[in-house]
Amino acid sequence: MPKRKIIEIDRGLCNGCGLCTTACAEGALTLDAENKAVLVREIYCDGLGACLDVCPTGALKVVERESPSYNPREACRHVLKTRGPAAAARVHGVGHGPLHQPPSGCPGSIARDIPASEEPDEGPSAPAKSRLSQWPIQLHLVSPFAPYFKDSDLLVAADCTAFALGDFHQNLLRGKKLVIACPKLDETAGYVEKLAEIIRQNDLRSVTVAIMTVPCCSGLDRMVRQAVELSGVPLEVKKVVIGIDGQVVQAG
Repeated sequence: MPKRKIIEIDRGLCNGCGLCTTACAEGALTLDAENKAVLVREIYCDGLGACLDVCPTGALKVVERESPSYNPREACRHVLKTRGPAAAARVHGVGHGPLHQPPSGCPGSIARDIPASEEPDEGPSAPAKSRLSQWPIQLHLVSPFAPYFKDSDLLVAADCTAFALGDFHQNLLRGKKLVIACPKLDETAGYVEKLAEIIRQNDLRSVTVAIMTVPCCSGLDRMVRQAVELSGVPLEVKKVVIGIDGQVVQAG
């Protein structure tokens, strides 16, 4: 049986609020006879952790262990039966088509057109200036002891944000040091520890995390917050959320 990411529930911390059961689009969670959250079936859990963001007690976490693979078809059938067709259309991996269509992958992978801006062409202008002030930037490659991190404002950005946000360099990166990561596609083992070491060693002035609106991107926000907690440094994490249309939907 392969290892994969899946939700783990600390029954001692669970207070039975039920918020996770509604946050899980795949219907993988329910409350048992003792009013504690449990997995309905492991094959319904996609391991992306959308439920973590609503748990008020920290009873949920994503772990990597042996488990049957997530089955979007079965999850969709389960949600169709228990919640209806509108909810079934939101199940991760089934896209928006009927059940006999092949899974489409993460909701953030669904193909869609983004309407082009109707603003008139302003004509020739000076090239936009890069605000990147250090190298490397990929979290796997950076050293926590790199001198450029000292006394800096740190931006931890999901890979796609710089492509979605047209003024990324001017309005988000300017004046900050940068590390980038993808919580879905990267091998993220050690990311929390490395970020914690960056924070611990460098007297950072601030930490900002920039993510996309797609569900899997929220994992980067969680990693940054875990890193701050692990570091023991009392820093507030500012969060910027960017839509696939390039609009900032949450700032600060």
